[in-house]
Amino acid sequence: MKFTTIGKLVGSAIVAATLATSAAAQDVTLRFHHFLPPQANVPKLVLGKWAEDVQNASGGDVAVEIYPSMQLGGTPPQLIDQARDGIVDVVWTVVGYTPGRFPRTEVFELPFMMTNASAASKAFWQMFESHMESTEFADLKILGTWVHGPGLIHSKDPVASVEDLRGVKIRGGSRTVNNLLVELGATPVGMPVPAVPESLSKGVIDATTIPWEVTAALKVPELVGNHTEFGEESLYTLTFVLAMNKAKYDGMTDAQKAAIDSASGEAFSIYAGTTQQAADDPARKLAVDNGNNIIQLTDAQIAEWKAAAEPIYAAWVADMESKGIDGQALIDEARSLIAEYTE
Repeated sequence: MKFTTIGKLVGSAIVAATLATSAAAQDVTLRFHHFLPPQANVPKLVLGKWAEDVQNASGGDVAVEIYPSMQLGGTPPQLIDQARDGIVDVVWTVVGYTPGRFPRTEVFELPFMMTNASAASKAFWQMFESHMESTEFADLKILGTWVHGPGLIHSKDPVASVEDLRGVKIRGGSRTVNNLLVELGATPVGMPVPAVPESLSKGVIDATTIPWEVTAALKVPELVGNHTEFGEESLYTLTFVLAMNKAKYDGMTDAQKAAIDSASGEAFSIYAGTTQQAADDPARKLAVDNGNNIIQLTDAQIAEWKAAAEPIYAAWVADMESKGIDGQALIDEARSLIAEYTE
């Protein structure tokens, strides 16, 4: 009787230990890598919220460890491959850091395409699902797609006309933006955004194209004195993705996947774009308070810039055709969706 009771107790302990081990094995910690410092707006207001939402939705079964400023090594252009290859689990990155690799996304970066980040981000997600998920992003699990607010020019010397930009060494954030800058007569210098402050201070570049929201973290208003705005228009925007290693996602439990999915997708993409653009005004105010020159172009001046940028569209369509992609159809669809979602 004694041995039977002991045997039952031992057996129960083994079962309990096995169950506990199994439960512990199901807990997942995601290593999340990105290129901006933690105090920048996107890490604070967007990426941190996504991580918190995933952890809450999973009841703590999914933890997210965020590594900013490329702390896990590599360079920003390598982030997308770090996610694809499983070096890290999740990344946030600028799509254009890998030029030409995700060509359909470039439709949103074309000059004067976007109206606001909310509408463009919603359109981006929908076109991702219909055109990109099974093509250029087939080897990744994409969790969010969005754009930043209106892109503008920050320069050491004033830039009001297209002529003012001729020969200016200016940072461009993607292949599409660099092609635009060439068309406008500038000398583009491609680099990830964290390199902008040092490049401005050392004279590697004379100007940069970035949205207002990131200027504060990069201290751009202290490095340049002029900022060129295009009224209600946007000279350009950049596309972003929140991407996950596909095998990591596929290996999670259904409940854990549901937690990831609930924090991701179209609603998150709209939130991310909207939040990023909302951070423009506070950053702009810092430049105003610093006494910088805010150049607000007139409608006639903007029309000049639009006319100068127009050849980019035909060139992009031709480039897409060479890849077997109907670029004009993508332009038409993006414009239609953006117009539909613009309030």
